[in-house]
Amino acid sequence: MLTSMQCFLISQDKRHDPVLLPDGVTVVLGRGPETLVTDKKCSRTQVELLANYAYRSVRVTQRGINPTSVEEIHLHCGDSTTLQEGETLRLVNGLYPYCIRFEQDDNSAKKNPLEFFCSKQNQQKAEEDGKAPTVKRLKVSCPSEEEDDDDSFITEKLKQLQETAAQAQAHSSQKPVSKLAPHPSDSWEDHGKLLVFTKKGIVSSTKVAGFDLDGTLITTKSGKVFPISPDDWRILYPEVPHKLKQLQSEGYKLVIFTNQLGIGRGRLRPEIFKAKVEAVIERLGVSLQVFVATHSGMYRKPVLGMWDYLCKKANGGLEVSLQESVYVGDAAGRPANWAPGQKKKDFSCSDRLFALNAGLPFYTPEEYFLGWKQAPFALPDFDPRALDPKAELYDPPNASLISSSSELVIAVGFPAAGKSTFLKRHLVSVGYAYVNQDTLGSWKKCVALCETSLQAGKSVVVDNTNPELESRRRYTECAKKASVPCRCFLFTASLEQAKHNNRLHHLDIHQILNSLVHELTFYLVPRGRKEMESIRRMGAEL
Repeated sequence: MLTSMQCFLISQDKRHDPVLLPDGVTVVLGRGPETLVTDKKCSRTQVELLANYAYRSVRVTQRGINPTSVEEIHLHCGDSTTLQEGETLRLVNGLYPYCIRFEQDDNSAKKNPLEFFCSKQNQQKAEEDGKAPTVKRLKVSCPSEEEDDDDSFITEKLKQLQETAAQAQAHSSQKPVSKLAPHPSDSWEDHGKLLVFTKKGIVSSTKVAGFDLDGTLITTKSGKVFPISPDDWRILYPEVPHKLKQLQSEGYKLVIFTNQLGIGRGRLRPEIFKAKVEAVIERLGVSLQVFVATHSGMYRKPVLGMWDYLCKKANGGLEVSLQESVYVGDAAGRPANWAPGQKKKDFSCSDRLFALNAGLPFYTPEEYFLGWKQAPFALPDFDPRALDPKAELYDPPNASLISSSSELVIAVGFPAAGKSTFLKRHLVSVGYAYVNQDTLGSWKKCVALCETSLQAGKSVVVDNTNPELESRRRYTECAKKASVPCRCFLFTASLEQAKHNNRLHHLDIHQILNSLVHELTFYLVPRGRKEMESIRRMGAEL
């Protein structure tokens, strides 16, 4: 049975029948009888849709004045983005939702294998008689010579068909081919906090060679750390273009991953940076895909947002082989004077950590393009890989976590040390009153809630940083007035681990929280029974 793929644009509010989107053919959609949209804010040529069957996606280009959107991405006139299965396209101003569906189309009716391999003479005779061809039945007794020949022919064809089917099944169980069709044209996509450029001719592959941009493929002509003009750049080393062309000839997909926070902060206009990227690629003479993280958050290296987007949505469905892939970057954690010539200290370790998080082999530009030996480097003080997932949650492990009578528990530890998660999961869930200054707004309200809860006979947990004796004394005095015991839960996560937790758990608002972590660089450990009844040392529960 021969099959081929078809792509349909589905009106989610069922205003009209599905629209066929042929592979590689631009379809214009807008106000008109095809969509039954009469809204004057919708142009008659609102969007152009270009289906790519190999990628199982549709390129959406806005041509109208008012915005078209794909998920959370709002386009402007001339902008393009990719629509995947499961995502929603809204034609104009958030209205008229559509989705796409790829289906297998049956091009021929099902046939019995014997029917398919019947002799041409029988088929021709049937057509002449105006009757459907009949299937010749295999006979056991005394077949004629002609029948025997036909049956032998059919048997042989069936055997070939079975062998072909077996080979096809074995082939389908193997790894998918490493390449797909070349990308048809240059294109930019805006995904909110991520920009993606795909050069015409680039081919998806199971092998990816990833690179940082500034300091890895290019540097400034002026010698300044940051470019002083849009054209203040040059290729870092003469060896770079040749190496990239060699990788491309070996079947690698070439990809740039770059952090450009200046765009998100309004210091760098997106169109200027886009022009620079395209000029760099032209100078390199290869086809590349470029991922640009424009804000803090999930896409910014060393977080894996850009890498995950490549693997899940921008590599034609091919699974990337980590062992065969590589990542090259200059933010490698190297100290000052790591090489002759008064080399400066690396500004960060983000490229090395990016590769480490992704599981990719890592090289610096000098190691990869020039063949230098590995330079010394230092990773951050906190290494999450060193944590023991089987470690005791608190010390001593045989201590009672919950009190059967009224008590006060005061948490002490850095912001993002795991206090709130632990306390809500283990104490608040069993009835402890929860006192938290972030929630209540001031320490006076915290003390008031603590007093009233203790007077009502409830146990209370205070979830603040409580770094010094004075801030804790406000609550220990409440315990004394209520004549209840007071315990301290000391969260032992280091400052570096707290910073790590903060970045991990609060990617979208980490700038606010990170300032709190930096302000609190130490705390005074409680003094045992002079201050509280007992102290429990708690590990960070993530």
